[in-house]
Amino acid sequence: MNPQPPAPTCVRHPNRPTGLACTRCGRPSCAECLRPAAVGQHCVDCLRADQRSAAPVRTVSGAAARASAPYVTYALIAINVAIYAITAAQAKSLMDNQLGSALFIDWVLYAPAVADGEWWRVLGSGFLHYGPIHLLLNMFALYVVGRDAELVLGRSRYLAVYLVSLLGGSAGVMLFAQNSLTAGASGAVYGMFGAITVILIRLRQNPNQMLIIIGINVFISLSLPGISLWGHLGGLAAGTLATLGILFLPGWLRVRTPQAARTVGWVAVALVAVAALAAVTVSAITSTV
Repeated sequence: MNPQPPAPTCVRHPNRPTGLACTRCGRPSCAECLRPAAVGQHCVDCLRADQRSAAPVRTVSGAAARASAPYVTYALIAINVAIYAITAAQAKSLMDNQLGSALFIDWVLYAPAVADGEWWRVLGSGFLHYGPIHLLLNMFALYVVGRDAELVLGRSRYLAVYLVSLLGGSAGVMLFAQNSLTAGASGAVYGMFGAITVILIRLRQNPNQMLIIIGINVFISLSLPGISLWGHLGGLAAGTLATLGILFLPGWLRVRTPQAARTVGWVAVALVAVAALAAVTVSAITSTV
């Protein structure tokens, strides 16, 4: 009488005899190492190989789709709040943080000071705020629109569009409101308004709600004194143009590969930043002549 051959054992657990096998690779596997599939059952090694070879899900901008929290938006809000806390502590006043704060005095956007070489004001002013209401309004708006913009654009491009919008707002002030003392994230927030509007159009959704919000805010900027209209418009223009470059310019140029499309998008953002910096430079030069 011939002895029966030994039962096959699981390839991942050699001490476990099994009569089961992966219907894809055919290797014997125990019940713990198999998962139900559309046809039969696949081992965990085949499933992992499928996950590695599958193309990642991407948004319309080419960014990898993530289910994680919008960390860049949260970080920007935290930085703005932290800087406000510093100015309030220096001024020893929560409401009048601009009075007696060395940081506020050093960072507030003032065109003659920028012309004298204090270029850090162009960016630093975008993280200052006049009082808690100014801070809360800007941070609430950033929280509402920033999360969706970050999800679609991806973290790096979202941060780039935010900073370019901030530069655009400073450029608008430098060109058209040189004698003002301007501070706030409003220019960058308006840039996010423009970015969300472009995103909605790219997704073929109705942008009317965002257009109404932008119109109302521009009307408020025109109607109330002490609001930086040119900072808002400059940020809106910069954010809109940068996002157009990311989402639409590759299609207009008929770029064929995702990598080339991402490169075109980054070049577009860089060109908007260069234009904003050029406007700041021209304004600084002309103000010293």
